[in-house]
Amino acid sequence: QEARPLLDVAAARAAGGELVTDPLKLERGDVAAGLAASPRRLKGSMAIGGQDHFYLESQIALAIPGEDGDMLVHSSTQHPSEVQHMVAQVLGKGAHAVTIEVRRMGGGFGGKETQANLFACVAAIAARKLKRPVKLRPDRDDDMAITGKRHDFVCDYEIGFDDEGRIHALDAVYAARCGWNADLSGPVTDRALFHMDNCYFYPAVRARSEPLFTNTCSNTAFRGFGGPQGMVGAERFIEEVAYATGLDPLEVRKRNLYGGAGREITPYHQPVEDMIAGEVIDDLEHSCDYRARHEAIRAFNRTSPVIKRGIALTPVKFGISFTATWYNQAGALVHVYTDGTVALNHGGTEMGQGLYQKVAQVVAQAFGIGLEQIKITATTTGKVPNTSATAASSGSDLNGMAALDAC
Repeated sequence: QEARPLLDVAAARAAGGELVTDPLKLERGDVAAGLAASPRRLKGSMAIGGQDHFYLESQIALAIPGEDGDMLVHSSTQHPSEVQHMVAQVLGKGAHAVTIEVRRMGGGFGGKETQANLFACVAAIAARKLKRPVKLRPDRDDDMAITGKRHDFVCDYEIGFDDEGRIHALDAVYAARCGWNADLSGPVTDRALFHMDNCYFYPAVRARSEPLFTNTCSNTAFRGFGGPQGMVGAERFIEEVAYATGLDPLEVRKRNLYGGAGREITPYHQPVEDMIAGEVIDDLEHSCDYRARHEAIRAFNRTSPVIKRGIALTPVKFGISFTATWYNQAGALVHVYTDGTVALNHGGTEMGQGLYQKVAQVVAQAFGIGLEQIKITATTTGKVPNTSATAASSGSDLNGMAALDAC
């Protein structure tokens, strides 16, 4: 008998909740005691939707076979070294026989961090078999059907709080629809938990991830990498407390911020240093005339039967760079020629974020020359090896400093 496909979090849980990778738990303090001692409690559940990357250039790869078993692949990828590794594996060759080149991508947003591998590998296998160049470019509908998206989540939570809107304890489960394999679902669901506090201190907290197997395409990296989903949940907790107490959500946000003695440790046990969110919010509240605008909007909504308006002032605490810290590395190759011109190569990929130009500016300043004297060359595994993906909001910092070191 054919089994019913598991298409969402509810179906996956009903079938036993198979996981694609190990879950994570963050815990600090006694959550059960904190909830029991709280003057007020509430429970809820929030569905957080997914999203398609919709890069204007679809996935694409051009594989060109060479002599001595070599393979050159022009790939639209954020991670040339991983594509090199994958292509070498499927061809049964060493990494030294495979070169991946990326001039630029027509958009990535995380959608080409791992998902370009498939297209490069298939093109390379066909090129080897046919002994001729092979280009693979899926149509937009095929691209969207095949490739992974931003993970959609279901966040279940229980909150203990008081009449002043201060949160005493929080217990939350972040379940993600991951698809048919792990891909990057482990670090994505980890990062969701690392951001489930946003800017707020929870005296007692427990957060768990559920990276669930489903019979759908394997979801993947997407700008923010789980962080936005974690922070959306955090803001939901705040607004639930605000609605329950009748307080302005901004007031509840301010009362729960990190800061002060004993209010600086995150759920992952890292102290928050230089916490200036309170001062920034106060400045913004006054400079944007929040209170008057808030009252004007409420007056408008009372007399407007259809169109409604809203206003919110929301802080963000976001962690950049890779949580797997050994990926926080980069390399660069700088050639200085006898005529004073410079050829620049580094491991970062260009996808419209301006990385190539930024790193070239670092080199120009280091040498005291004009940008016109610098040739920005295509990213290639043949010049800078063993690179990390261009991801995690770290491409400029890592590759810029690698280029500076090279200079």
